[in-house]
Amino acid sequence: MPMPPRYTPKTHLPQFKAPILSCKVSDSEEIPLPYPGPIAPQWQAAAAAKGFAIIGRIRDRYHLALSCDACGHVHASRIYTLMSAQPHCPACMIARLNQDAAAAGLAHLRLDANSRHYSHYRAPCGHSLRRQHEIVRRMAAGNTGLRCETCHAATEASEADAKGWKLLGPDLQGNPNYRLYAHADGCGATQRIARANMQTGRFECSSCGEGWAAALSFLYAMRFTLPSGQELVKLGYSRDPDSRLAHQLRIGRDMPCEILRRVPMRTGHDAICAEKPLHAKLRDRHPQAVVDPRVYRGKIRVCSEIYDTSLTQDVLALLDGIARRALDS
Repeated sequence: MPMPPRYTPKTHLPQFKAPILSCKVSDSEEIPLPYPGPIAPQWQAAAAAKGFAIIGRIRDRYHLALSCDACGHVHASRIYTLMSAQPHCPACMIARLNQDAAAAGLAHLRLDANSRHYSHYRAPCGHSLRRQHEIVRRMAAGNTGLRCETCHAATEASEADAKGWKLLGPDLQGNPNYRLYAHADGCGATQRIARANMQTGRFECSSCGEGWAAALSFLYAMRFTLPSGQELVKLGYSRDPDSRLAHQLRIGRDMPCEILRRVPMRTGHDAICAEKPLHAKLRDRHPQAVVDPRVYRGKIRVCSEIYDTSLTQDVLALLDGIARRALDS
């Protein structure tokens, strides 16, 4: 059986003879060696329409070397990218990032290795920052400001030190307005404190303080019956729920009201920390049951945290859950 003829390339195809390219795609990558083969006319037309010239084929049958009409930089590009999208010149992109950074008062250091939307910058204070390119453009336009995390952390630590506390870190519950502190000049207890309160000093230690934050308190549920007959339920906390009901909340002495449940809490700080998530949960789950303050204005001396009586069992169930967890701990 005769052997099939040996394959030989067609001689009429133009031979690719391109110079060795040494222009860098990045600080660590050079343009690959040339790849033999023709350059289709439609590739040239697409490149010219998009601001580039094709220098040659490189690496494999899928890649071209494009020269930027604006700056002359040569970079590797997939043929598919050229034909289906707008290629981007790396040098022009870096130039734009440098320009945006300078307008924002920063120095562009390098692209982020993990995300093409981020870069690393040098701040005026000398610290390195990782920022999204869009944020830097907003800074350059004056639409947002700059905050160095390192300097900001030092400022917060200094604020705490001035009040006799030590900044330990972010809030363990994830609230961006709170931080975790230790009472360095006192009992050493750790406590969640709003940063605004740390700045103003409007707080006290829930372990060794002498005010409401360290005193025994109660979570409570109260029921009110308005003159119209409408019933309301209130969830709150107090050191003395009976006094709060009789002397603070109720305005008309003949208005029917009662305490439905009270749950003892070790400190007022514990009480307020437990109460706030309960209100958030009720508002999220039952927004229609939040009563407009105008309904009870002049009858109950409060402006929020009152719900329709249909939520009574939900409120009691939440308080019972806290009571059970307190017994288990």
